[in-house]
Amino acid sequence: MKNLSLLLFSFFLMNTVLAQDIPNLSEMQPPAEYDNIHVEKLSSDERASCFVIWVKEKVAAHRHETHSESVYVLEGTGTMTLGDRSFTFKKGDYIYIPINTVHAVEVTSENAVQVLSIQAPEFLGKDRVFQED
Repeated sequence: MKNLSLLLFSFFLMNTVLAQDIPNLSEMQPPAEYDNIHVEKLSSDERASCFVIWVKEKVAAHRHETHSESVYVLEGTGTMTLGDRSFTFKKGDYIYIPINTVHAVEVTSENAVQVLSIQAPEFLGKDRVFQED
């Protein structure tokens, strides 16, 4: 019985610590001052990287040579160019960006756009290729 109690207590402590490490995306805020874009990494391994990203004005046209990106809009509105089409987006929208697809963002809301970005495989910052105007 003593071992079972110790095991249950250990399980409780592990889950308590893990629960404290779970970020609440709706409560996350960027620093008071930042340039156009602020990025906070949530997690990363060889399979995928997850970020919360805030954009005040725009993201310049670029593509990723080795990974795709899934974007879930948490706050704000904007216009996205994805390949040869453009469309508006808002809170709650999901956008999939295939490998090697040129994409760009123009923010239309008064406040910054906030997104959850999941990039697979892991994003190491080396495959971003900006497009010339």
